[in-house]
Amino acid sequence: MLKLLSILWNSFRMALQELRVNKLRTFLSLFGITIGIFCIIGVLATVDSLERKVQSDIKSFGNNTIYIDKWNYGGGNDYPWWKYMKRPPMRIEEMKFIKTKSQLAANSAMFVSSNVKLSYKDNILNNVNIYGVSEEFNVIQTIDIDHGRYLNESEFIRGNPTGIIGYQVAEELFGNPQLAVGKEVTYNSKKVTVVGVIKKQGQSFVGGFDYDQSLIVSYRYFASVYNPDNSNPFIMVQGKPSIASKALQDELTGIMRQIRRLSPVDEDNFSCNDVAMFSEQVKGFFGQVSAGGWAIAGLSLIVGAFGVANIMFVTVRERTSQIGLKKALGAKRSTILTEFLIESAFLCIIGGLVGLALVEVLSLVLSTVLPFPIFIAPNIIILALSICIVLGIISGIIPASIAARMDPVVAIRTK
Repeated sequence: MLKLLSILWNSFRMALQELRVNKLRTFLSLFGITIGIFCIIGVLATVDSLERKVQSDIKSFGNNTIYIDKWNYGGGNDYPWWKYMKRPPMRIEEMKFIKTKSQLAANSAMFVSSNVKLSYKDNILNNVNIYGVSEEFNVIQTIDIDHGRYLNESEFIRGNPTGIIGYQVAEELFGNPQLAVGKEVTYNSKKVTVVGVIKKQGQSFVGGFDYDQSLIVSYRYFASVYNPDNSNPFIMVQGKPSIASKALQDELTGIMRQIRRLSPVDEDNFSCNDVAMFSEQVKGFFGQVSAGGWAIAGLSLIVGAFGVANIMFVTVRERTSQIGLKKALGAKRSTILTEFLIESAFLCIIGGLVGLALVEVLSLVLSTVLPFPIFIAPNIIILALSICIVLGIISGIIPASIAARMDPVVAIRTK
């Protein structure tokens, strides 16, 4: 153990000496390693942070949740929108029937929406989303209230003109979101009393619910103002914890066919959309982006490896007499080989650490510009250091082998 520590210390000391004595040569040789690590970690950290943000946005749709809609969420170039447009809309009675018949569902909610111009006194805000929801919506969705409260059971049953507003709406209409609670906002000559303000959500990358720019009211109240059939209605159904989304999807398909009295030969006139499919699609997309980053960074790492190999060849030539003296004093081939391999690895690690430092600086800058923070995960740092060590060993294996096989007498006489 002491011998290994001694070899490690000597190799580290010699690597630092190489940096001090030949600063320019070492810098230019390690530059490829630095750029390669910078590219790999920069791409991986950015892609990983973006994927975390997108996956978080997808989770906001609800965990293990099926959206029953006349529209299929799959998309694609051959999307038959004209067929889906002719389908009948979802209705509250269908949601109630599902709630009664489904054995796999834990929660279900009706959702309708429209777009309004919202005002308070002289302040007017355009393009505010008004969402009409039923009782279990906040169980399926994550609605964090910053000020005030959520809609209560009585307001859902009676359809009272009360609602909760998004943080951005409260900020633009009232200046201070705390002042919004208890006030009346107006749209289309209708007044709604604000009972709560939703915590700020931030920009979503996958669309969905824009809570920051919204007014959420009970479904019963919404239906008293608008025709739900013309308000993009759909049903959200969340499965029980132990139930697979595919099993829930199959059960809901059967129930919906029963509700709409479809014969075995009739095509579905609805779509049961599984939110989990978005998560899988995102993983595949970001996997391809990461592969592209590896391809770009690989070229820099190859150049860097040749640079480190060049340093080690020069180092072996410069220390030939020292190597001969060590072997004459009893140093084994394995000891010489290990020393040079570790020194090569240390050189690559130094280049990699510089690359990591540059990525850290870049992440701090980008976090202030991008709508999501750049986070360098510990596993990415470990990956970077592992690449440096492996690359160092590969780069130094030939020079180290030459040093280990030297004849001590010939080596000592070499000037």
